[in-house]
Amino acid sequence: MAVDITIIMTMITTMIIIHIITIINMKTTAAFSRLLQLASPALPIGAYSYSQGFEWAIESGDVTDKPTAQRWISDVLLTYYAQFELPVMKRLFEAWQNMDESAIQHWDSFYKAGRDSAETWLESRQMGYSLLRLQQDLDAWPQAKLDVITAIDEPSFPTVYAGTAVNWQISLAETLHVYAWSWIENQVSAAMKAIPLGQVAGQQILVAVSENITVVIEQAMQCADDEMSNFCPALSIASCRHETQYSRLFRS
Repeated sequence: MAVDITIIMTMITTMIIIHIITIINMKTTAAFSRLLQLASPALPIGAYSYSQGFEWAIESGDVTDKPTAQRWISDVLLTYYAQFELPVMKRLFEAWQNMDESAIQHWDSFYKAGRDSAETWLESRQMGYSLLRLQQDLDAWPQAKLDVITAIDEPSFPTVYAGTAVNWQISLAETLHVYAWSWIENQVSAAMKAIPLGQVAGQQILVAVSENITVVIEQAMQCADDEMSNFCPALSIASCRHETQYSRLFRS
């Protein structure tokens, strides 16, 4: 009888472990699917309509072909994104994880203050609104998170993005990676339309620049509060000049 009970208990334990592993795998699969959803160009937030000053760089002659387009995109990634955009995203992600409303509001305001042209601020506001509206339409956010985000006047895109990633159980590293990837992909798309470049050239830029994502994420993860900076003069000038550009395809 003792042997029988041992066998039964072993079987029950094994079944419980299998059940737990199955649940973990299901959650991991679901989180991966949501990660792909965030990275998808089909995400209805209007990112395709913005170039973040890149169109002016093309208009001014700073960017004229594949090598100069690749250099521009890479430089912005390694300076602005490594030192400002991704470090802010990291802090917003952690604030949402802890449901620290004060920290969420602080870093949202900090990010908005770093948008140094009217167009980039409008871009962040519109994309933040669209992503939040999508989450509400999907009934994806619990009420506690909705109460926090609706208390912020015109929340920025990174604030809503970080909250969405936490809610969908996407890891911090994956969130930063897909955020950077989506930006690079959007910049490459702008280059293909405005220079213009062929599809193969666009893919070559995407491959080359995306190799820096891991390095940029490491820098962002280690960036201290007093080391964060949005100082990227060429990007700021291009964004401001784009506001008065006569003929343009993009909204920023």
